[in-house]
Amino acid sequence: MSGPGGWWRGKSTPAKVETYTRWSFHFFALIELTSIGLPLFANVPSTLSWWLFPLVCGHAVLCAVTASRALDWVRGTRDRPGRLLTALAATTALVAVAALTLSGTDWRPATDAEVRLGASVFVGVIAFGTGTLALGTRDRRRMTHGVLGATVGAGAASFPLGVPGPAALVTAGTVLLTAGFLTFTAAFSVWLLDAVYELDAARETRARLAVAEERLRFGRDLHDVMGRNLAVIALKSELAVQLARRGRPEAVDQMTEVQRMARESQREVREVVRGYREADLAVELAGAQGVLKAAGIACEVTGSAPGLPAQVQSALGWVVREATTNVLRHGDARWCGVSLRVTDGRVTLTVENDGVPDAVPSAPGAGEGTGPGGGSGLAGLRERLTGLDGTLRAGPVEGGTFRLTAEVPMPDPPGPNPPAPDPPVPDPSAVPVPRRVNEVGS
Repeated sequence: MSGPGGWWRGKSTPAKVETYTRWSFHFFALIELTSIGLPLFANVPSTLSWWLFPLVCGHAVLCAVTASRALDWVRGTRDRPGRLLTALAATTALVAVAALTLSGTDWRPATDAEVRLGASVFVGVIAFGTGTLALGTRDRRRMTHGVLGATVGAGAASFPLGVPGPAALVTAGTVLLTAGFLTFTAAFSVWLLDAVYELDAARETRARLAVAEERLRFGRDLHDVMGRNLAVIALKSELAVQLARRGRPEAVDQMTEVQRMARESQREVREVVRGYREADLAVELAGAQGVLKAAGIACEVTGSAPGLPAQVQSALGWVVREATTNVLRHGDARWCGVSLRVTDGRVTLTVENDGVPDAVPSAPGAGEGTGPGGGSGLAGLRERLTGLDGTLRAGPVEGGTFRLTAEVPMPDPPGPNPPAPDPPVPDPSAVPVPRRVNEVGS
């Protein structure tokens, strides 16, 4: 799908959540840079600010890179970035000590602006660093120990530099709150990402199980229909062979019975396949509405057409099923409307959904049944409707809406049955011979 937002709409829901999570942690690096890095130039002498600003920038970039590699490890595409985590911990400690020195020591007095800025850099660097390090572990106890260690370290590093006791305690408490919040954010983001992927895998497993269950049902039906008949056919064929070898005329009767059972089996198999392939329109409409609502898409079904012929219901039922699949698979729909009406001897089914950008042009042949994405589902529907002299049109319309319209003419009602001809008078001299036996004998 082309357009400015095509790359986003083309992603699956888990991929969207993963992209959002990654860019959120990259945005954290930008927040660190703008909130505690840029103010250095306005409140600190130029010589000192040009020393501290590169340290803050390097720490922010290292946090972003570590977060990206750690998320790769969470998704199982990379090994755990142990060296990056160690480098981030060391850099966090280095920049924090430099920021604490900026806030003033016994040998270097600081202005009020430098004290406030140094404390904010000190707390911010430790908080962002601790929150990023939490992505590199899946153990909650280690996350808790990391936050407590950063808090104790912040308080312990304040006393050797001459920071007063109350100020050191306030700084340690602030580190505890900010580092704990970012650590919780990291842990919750990883949990949410894993949950989304697990739900997506569960949905795929559920779909595969539904297909497997339908195959088992079809196999059971075929076994029930064909098992007994084939067994009887085998026994009667064997009996006919034995009778034929003995020159008994009953062999013809047995083969006639075999022929009758074979035709009966063929008829029953066709009924099973017809029942397997036909779709009930009312059931498909109710199922589509339930599936779309479960996916968070508002679905409105209007109109009804009771008494439709079975072949028309089956064809339109498949249209509803395919259209529902396309709404879930393509685009970013939030609303879907299904309309069914009968006018002038034609049944019209219309399925509309939003979430299609206006910039997307209609694909060549879209009106002929090729849906977005180049799939073959709508082409198969067109072939099915062609057998009923129906038509299928599909494509984007104005307002970011995709519309699929299927029209099927109502079949003419059957006329009165003509009178049956008189049965022919059988010739007593004629001896009926089964056609299959006669062909074999000739």
